[in-house]
Amino acid sequence: MRAMVISGGGSKGAFAGGVAQYLMQELNYKYDLFLGTSTGSLLISHLALQKIEKIKEIFTSVNQESIFSNCPFIIQKKYGVENIAIDHWNVLKNFYRGSKTFGESHNLLQLIKNTLSVEEFETLKKGSKEIVVTVSNLSLNQVEYKSINDCTYEEFCEWIWISCNYTPFMSLVRKDGCEYADGGLGNMVPIEEAIKRGATEIDAVILQTETTLFNRMPSKNAFALMTSMFAFMLDRIEHQNIRIGKYVAKHNDAIINFYYTPVVLTTNSLIFNKEKMTAWWESGFNFAKYKNTETSQLEITQD
Repeated sequence: MRAMVISGGGSKGAFAGGVAQYLMQELNYKYDLFLGTSTGSLLISHLALQKIEKIKEIFTSVNQESIFSNCPFIIQKKYGVENIAIDHWNVLKNFYRGSKTFGESHNLLQLIKNTLSVEEFETLKKGSKEIVVTVSNLSLNQVEYKSINDCTYEEFCEWIWISCNYTPFMSLVRKDGCEYADGGLGNMVPIEEAIKRGATEIDAVILQTETTLFNRMPSKNAFALMTSMFAFMLDRIEHQNIRIGKYVAKHNDAIINFYYTPVVLTTNSLIFNKEKMTAWWESGFNFAKYKNTETSQLEITQD
């Protein structure tokens, strides 16, 4: 059984889309299982449907307005570099309404419903492929994996949305008596889950570089500090998930093909820029091509 696993990474998900496009269209890889965390969960349904051009157009066109019904930050550009600062008015407005988070992301839920139709959902559910998204259950202190086979259309759209909710900057969702948030808070790269579900070969797209290639600049405000802290924690979680995945794969004779980003794409994945994301998609496609060409040449040399 072959699986595709896509990690969390906000706007960097465009790179994963490019990798998937090359593997599926150029190498004709067929996947039985798709697993996604956070931004990865936005991609996998359309990849399973083979509607790659559709999701490319949608994903690379996403902006802050597409996601946030109440955006907690503003983007400041200085010397060509984009940074974020807190939008005090929007944050205060959110707290006044009784929200537990700085911002709300209900626009993203509507975008998901607008792009994944009921007919497409039914096609996937009746098909042989399994699509699974990762969510974090804060109430029970555990990670949960939601399969399309166990959900109605409304439920599955909500789980995709929940998987992407980068709390406390995006919505905290109460569902089934529990509070849920971004799947990346528990498992950024669900390789272990893929193997548990029977995968023997996994193509894992990791939306960060294999080694640390930068030092973070000093935080300019409390909001920037908080995003840096969360980014640090998620990076640690990701490294741990990968180590566990490698260990489980070794003991189950499973093969993992890793696709890391070759360069640092961005230091703030909450900023969505159409031009950059389009370039990252092409970068992912070209990187997958290069990686597989190099592997083929190496195999020929060894023979």
